[in-house]
Amino acid sequence: MVLKKKDSVPNRVTAGKNTVAIRIPNHPVVLQLLQSLDFPLAAPSANLFGSISPTNANHVATYFQNDLQMILDGGNCQKGIESTIIGFENNEPILYRLGSLSIEDIENSIGKVQIKNNNEKSPDAPGMLSRHYAPKTPTLLEEDVATLVNKNKEKKIGLLLFDKPLETEIIYHQEILSKNSDLKEAAANLYAALHRLDKMNLDIIIAQEFPNHSLGKSINDRLTRATKK
Repeated sequence: MVLKKKDSVPNRVTAGKNTVAIRIPNHPVVLQLLQSLDFPLAAPSANLFGSISPTNANHVATYFQNDLQMILDGGNCQKGIESTIIGFENNEPILYRLGSLSIEDIENSIGKVQIKNNNEKSPDAPGMLSRHYAPKTPTLLEEDVATLVNKNKEKKIGLLLFDKPLETEIIYHQEILSKNSDLKEAAANLYAALHRLDKMNLDIIIAQEFPNHSLGKSINDRLTRATKK
């Protein structure tokens, strides 16, 4: 949640803004760490700016290699995508980032929520830039994956798909995020699949658009930013 900060919160923590984002994790290892401290813990994301988010300790180690003295390994992220970020403007709730808690679940509890999740000049929260969470490999987002594959059939292609493989022999590799058509499972597997594809020296990654409801909206949000040129 994004809240008005007190003067005791340093400006360097909030990038000079008068608000601060508060997150309480739900993981025994991190909770044990926080309980052992006598001060609030401020930390950036564990990835290079704009790149694919990490979902396990190996991803973090690959990004920073010898720059970190220690990595706290709590296993794979259960949710997979980042937290949903909510703030308030004029006492009305504002959704700044679609995330692992769907907007439908939020609105079932508090009513209609305005979405304000794009801001290039002065973001109110992380993840509001048009390009973010992006692989190094050129990546496209398309509902009609088969047609786009045929247009690029001479290239070394990797596919990121929801629940079914594409029946073709011209694809180098396919990642299926949920054979059970489960959006929660797909979200949990999203970034790990993108990391694998990005290491394969592909010419192009083609990602499938997801059903645009529940966590599908959050997945589409990440893929839209990942494929922005």
